[in-house]
Amino acid sequence: MTTDSAPDLTVEPAAAHSIVVGHDGSKGADAALRCALELATDLAAPVTIVRAWSIATAPRPTGWTFGYVSSSDELSEAVHDELVAKTKDLVASFPAVQASYRTYQSGAARSLIEASRGARMLVVGSRGLGGFAEMVLGSVSDQCVRHAACPVLVTKGP
Repeated sequence: MTTDSAPDLTVEPAAAHSIVVGHDGSKGADAALRCALELATDLAAPVTIVRAWSIATAPRPTGWTFGYVSSSDELSEAVHDELVAKTKDLVASFPAVQASYRTYQSGAARSLIEASRGARMLVVGSRGLGGFAEMVLGSVSDQCVRHAACPVLVTKGP
């Protein structure tokens, strides 16, 4: 298992021929991760687990106290640690799969689309929005389907 955190807007593609999966901490993301790990087992492919974040969505770093302003590096590390903590048990249940983690301070769709360059497949969860709500709000999965550099699998929630 390897880790990689990239601050700001630099988004590098995942390892060649890996299965990239987005994970935002939701149950739908867990379902997408399980699907990606199952596919990776069948295809003998590595998995790259991606989490996009912003200052508003980042967890508080260890040792944070009221009034303390965390650095971007501290926030990135906290996001990375939370991602690993929330996914480690599921990842461990697929011991044949080589998994790596990447966190990006950027929008979710942009991070996943850029990370998809060179990937075998991108797996994303769906919140199940439909009809008018999806047209008004847009969705990460819709943007990925339209713009990713590889095939995209959208999984239905848990």
